[in-house]
Amino acid sequence: MQLHATIADVTARIRTRSAQSRRAYLDRVRAAAEEGPRRAHLSCSNEAHAYAAMGSDKDRLAQHRAPNLGIVTAYNDMLSAHRPFESFPEIMRDAARRAGGTAQVAGGVPAMCDGVTQGQPGMELSLFSRDVIAMSAGVALSHNTFDAAAYLGVCDKIVPGLVIAAASFGHIPAIFVPAGPMTSGLPNDEKATLRQKFAAGEIDRDALMRAEMASYHGPGTCTFYGTANSNQMLMEFMGLHLPGASFVNPGTALRDALTEAATERALAITALGNDYTPAASVLDERAFVNGIVGLMATGGSTNLVLHLPAMARAAGIELRPEDFADISSVTPQMAKVYPNGLADVNHFHAAGGLQYLIGDLLAEGLLHEDVTTVAGPGLARYAREPSLVDGRITWGNGAVRSHNDRILRPARDPFQTTGGLRELTGNLGAGIMKVSAVAEDLHVIEAPARVFEDQDGVKAAFRAGEFKGDCVVVVRFQGPRANGMPELHGLTPILSVLLERGYRVALVTDGRMSGASGKVPAALHVSPEAALGGPLARLRDGDILRVDASAGRLDVMNEDALERAPASPDLDANAHGMGRELFALFRQNAGPATLGASAIQPPETTG
Repeated sequence: MQLHATIADVTARIRTRSAQSRRAYLDRVRAAAEEGPRRAHLSCSNEAHAYAAMGSDKDRLAQHRAPNLGIVTAYNDMLSAHRPFESFPEIMRDAARRAGGTAQVAGGVPAMCDGVTQGQPGMELSLFSRDVIAMSAGVALSHNTFDAAAYLGVCDKIVPGLVIAAASFGHIPAIFVPAGPMTSGLPNDEKATLRQKFAAGEIDRDALMRAEMASYHGPGTCTFYGTANSNQMLMEFMGLHLPGASFVNPGTALRDALTEAATERALAITALGNDYTPAASVLDERAFVNGIVGLMATGGSTNLVLHLPAMARAAGIELRPEDFADISSVTPQMAKVYPNGLADVNHFHAAGGLQYLIGDLLAEGLLHEDVTTVAGPGLARYAREPSLVDGRITWGNGAVRSHNDRILRPARDPFQTTGGLRELTGNLGAGIMKVSAVAEDLHVIEAPARVFEDQDGVKAAFRAGEFKGDCVVVVRFQGPRANGMPELHGLTPILSVLLERGYRVALVTDGRMSGASGKVPAALHVSPEAALGGPLARLRDGDILRVDASAGRLDVMNEDALERAPASPDLDANAHGMGRELFALFRQNAGPATLGASAIQPPETTG
């Protein structure tokens, strides 16, 4: 199938726009690669330090003939999604030895749980943890003793941070090793209903706690289609996982076999062999376009609209909001996974999952097939799924039809004909909306503004019974420069209650929602942010706002509103406590949301 004209055009303009920065990036990667395997350049003293604790692997390491895999792990046992990683290094060391190589844990990176920090001061560190993760992985790999890197991470900021690091060390191969989703617990829609009942005062905290514990109940990724599972989708569409690795449950024989196979493959694609596949070759503009297509086709997390530009910039590639919008305009939404539907990721996987999606999108010309992946050349191999035969991984044909059309549909008969994310622009700035779970009659909201400067103010107004009609709730001074751009997911139950009461309600914010933003129409990541004098800083209660996902508009209708002086609240409370004082440098240097809100990459465009 010939590549769709819009996908080809978007890819071409990204390539043209990024030509200078991409060329400079590849020149740096090429220079690093030409120096050869890294351990050969270390002194004997350097090497002795690196191998001192490696026991029987010491001789093999010192001889430089066998590849050495550096493991960068985000393991902790506070994140359910990362709990399985505790056992992965030993599995990988054993697999490396059987393959004639070695593996070492190069270092750990921090991994915070947004589910724990939602609505708490710690959430103000969340977005910038992505940059810290990238830098921490850089520290791990700076020892310069590794021929390839394996990245163990799943959740919200962890995978994007690790991809930034992989791009920065683009001369060595990079393979991402997932842990898989937890088994299905309390259905997500039942949990959401109980959250709304608690917000409305209809059930007590004990009942809510029982529901939450029944939903988040064991090791593995949370089963809704939020940022963590969107990350896993992305790694397959971009060719950084082994095919079919994303949604295999932890603690199964197939999961362990995939981890072993990832180790073997990482060792096979180093510069010491005949199949050298550096990360820079995988992370090109076609891979990022494929990732955006996957995001749109699955109705994935709005957080990836922040992360993908930051990831791409690390590889010398510039993505812009219009790239997302144009790809969305031709990409059908083929999946309905909670909060876009009732199914969880285990049901989605059983229905045919990513292998069906990739195969069907390739058949429709909506993906680049001619890409480099860690599994080999061509994305078509990602339409194949793994199974265990006599204890060994084999890949066979994936599903060629959906096994449940309430969860997964073909591109020619989708849930909707365009992607799950929309770009909004207007006199209030630029933002995005996840529309895949929003009822069509809520795609356009025009109503008076209620303006708040934090989410606690919204909650207090709700408890006081102040919401008595249609409104657009504005929560401003939530951008990266103001307070680190925390997720405002705690507002979802309140705004959902207002919708249930029959009010037409939308949210407008320069902050974030999680991948579980759900059925509330929400204009997110509005830029320029209020803390930099953006238009949101000029709004007052009663201004008439129009949030129009159909036309892609975000406007205040009484234009005299924008002639006011911007509000300038005291943001000192955001600067201290729960580690926030340690992140002042990040807040002061963060780029705009449209470029990924990163503090470690220059905020200006790359030309």
